[in-house]
Amino acid sequence: MLSIVIPVYNEEESLTQLHREIDDVAKTYELEIEIIFIDDGSTDRSWEIIQRLTKSDPRIQAIKFRRNFGKAAALNAGFSVAHGELVMTMDADLQDDPREIPEFLKMMDTSLDVVSGWKKVRHDPWHKVIPSRFFNGMVSWLTGVKLHDHNCGMKIYRRQIFDEVTLYGELHRFVPVLAAARGYKVGEKVITHRVRSYGQSKYGFTRFVKGFLDLLTVKFITGYGQRPQHLMGTIGLCAFAVGFLSLTYLAARWGYSNLLYHLDYIKDYADVYKLGGRPAVLYSVAFLLFGGQLISMGIVAELFIAYQNRRGADYSISDQIRSKLNVPPPEPSAVSEPHFIKPKQSPQQKETYPED
Repeated sequence: MLSIVIPVYNEEESLTQLHREIDDVAKTYELEIEIIFIDDGSTDRSWEIIQRLTKSDPRIQAIKFRRNFGKAAALNAGFSVAHGELVMTMDADLQDDPREIPEFLKMMDTSLDVVSGWKKVRHDPWHKVIPSRFFNGMVSWLTGVKLHDHNCGMKIYRRQIFDEVTLYGELHRFVPVLAAARGYKVGEKVITHRVRSYGQSKYGFTRFVKGFLDLLTVKFITGYGQRPQHLMGTIGLCAFAVGFLSLTYLAARWGYSNLLYHLDYIKDYADVYKLGGRPAVLYSVAFLLFGGQLISMGIVAELFIAYQNRRGADYSISDQIRSKLNVPPPEPSAVSEPHFIKPKQSPQQKETYPED
């Protein structure tokens, strides 16, 4: 089954047509699908239209938020109820063409785990296209995941990815990056980008500011999420070294100058090297304190990672072959058993394991 997750925010004009186009593709190619609409706090008639669609199509699931929580929250809600082995995301504004779905499925028949759409020819204003291309280039350079359009809403994933990748904030555009960091294979497909027929874009310039901050978060998570001291400690040591060496030089120069004065090599005390009021002293102390703080933060972060109750493993398993020995399966965790006395078992009640 293919689960199609569609976040909705004030898209009342396009929902009926979008459903009809998806239904036509499913019938033409005999696809087993489910459609999941998530109303992200719409203030128009979007939820009313979704309710009407659910009555006519049993393949539709629908979730309504009490208010606008953002696209990442909407996608998370959709992923949590999806039943399909494959999960596709689409925007509800009709700019993503459902006729691309069969081609996405063909690419997933290969060894790929994620296929991201690429709006090679975009029908957006130049003031959105140019910053977007710059942003995509920067993401590809920093993360090593070479995609032309990280912001594209049309993507397809294997369902198990979302057992390991958790979305929050506005990290939805970085799911391929987070998946690649777990070892999943990511591909790209050129898609048709249609002109917006209804409504207006929900994103402004602040999207790129937030995207850049999220990029820094993703870079830290994927590169140093399990070893924060490697980043903060390295920067901290460099800053500490600069501050320490600078203060050492200034102190040595001050001491040498005073020594020459007391030995009468310098006759006028006004010529003695003084530290008071010199900006170099303030900068050196600032570097010293900044470096010490970063190292301390790195230690705290390492302790937090070491002792917190972890929700997931630090690795991702693609396949597993269990031993054929007649032994019980391993316990899921090393948690000790509860502190109560188990009732004694009779010989007939002893646990047995079926033959292989």
